Amino acid sequence: MNGALHGIKIIEISQVLAAPFCGYQFALLGADVIKVEIPDLPDCARGRGPLSTLNDKGVGLTYQVQASNKKSLALDIRTERGREALLHIVKDADVFIENYATGTLQNLGLGYDDIKTHNRKIIYCAMTGYGDEGPKAYKGAYDNTIQAASGTVAQCNGVKPGLSFVDYAAGYSAAFAIAAALLQRQRTGEGCYISASMLEVALSLMAPEAAAKQVAPDAPKRFEAGLQTYETAEGILILGAFKPSQYRKLGTCFKDLGYDIPLLADIQTWEDVWMHSDTMRSEMSEVLMEKSAATWQKHFELRDIPAERVATLEEAVSTNQTLARGYFKPSPIDADITLPLAAYHMSQGGPELTIAPPVLGQHSRNILESAGLSPAEIDRLFAEGVVV
Repeated sequence: MNGALHGIKIIEISQVLAAPFCGYQFALLGADVIKVEIPDLPDCARGRGPLSTLNDKGVGLTYQVQASNKKSLALDIRTERGREALLHIVKDADVFIENYATGTLQNLGLGYDDIKTHNRKIIYCAMTGYGDEGPKAYKGAYDNTIQAASGTVAQCNGVKPGLSFVDYAAGYSAAFAIAAALLQRQRTGEGCYISASMLEVALSLMAPEAAAKQVAPDAPKRFEAGLQTYETAEGILILGAFKPSQYRKLGTCFKDLGYDIPLLADIQTWEDVWMHSDTMRSEMSEVLMEKSAATWQKHFELRDIPAERVATLEEAVSTNQTLARGYFKPSPIDADITLPLAAYHMSQGGPELTIAPPVLGQHSRNILESAGLSPAEIDRLFAEGVVV
């Protein structure tokens, strides 16, 4: 069965995480995604991961989780012949994704206006750290520097979260914009330019806080007792009692178990939550030390109160929940390695891992042939080192 995006052709000139992950979303759904890399400067993600044997082959795990189902074209777009070849390929493409610093591809003659002259229906998505306007438009960025610039690290009490969530969220955000542009093109017959900003993605992930800071910059950060982390007799527990009604449920649960915290029963409004959180946290901290995190979790689940023991990543990837959903699938390279698929299921046309992540230049000749270049032209590009 074909994926939902079968027939869509995407050119992805990408590196590291955000844009490769964006293109990966389309590849999982059956689109024809061509990843273009400079032969002597391939995506550094190819060499990253815990297994050196895979890194040495240019198919490290960091690369694998965003490269299956794609084709690889190793093409030196810094050369005139390389750019000419790329423009042949772009003529029948639907989408062009790139995540180089603002102005880099434009300076090579591969900006939106340049590509549009060869394909007026192209949807061109430029993914950058700060967008294509403003004083930081030309500044390079990585996930960690965006976390710093966006206030994310400050919101986490000066500690950078140990994951590249801005990169991956940026990939999802850009993929959504591209999908919207594809639908729009069905109505208008026109392509469009998309400027995607990692900084704005990070701020979007903190939308309530970002909005509040503009109208009440001096308002203290609120720590709601029902959403906090608690030490227990064994392990750490995170509560998910968000609404006032859940505080009252929490009070009933404690009382049924022989622990009386009267204040919980009186929570009726958000103001009550904010006013009494310090006291509630203090009283709950003492009670929660009486049992293990796993035991408390069971008690709360019986009363429909969200709570989870803090699990390690090792535990999380092997839970019955992820197994039941089939979230991890065998790598097309090695069935002993399992890779994340997608965070959703579809009744038809859904995501699949079908083709192994390509080695550098694995499909170069076939891609160029499909673009209409003659065997002699392709041989010359290989001989000159423009293509590998």
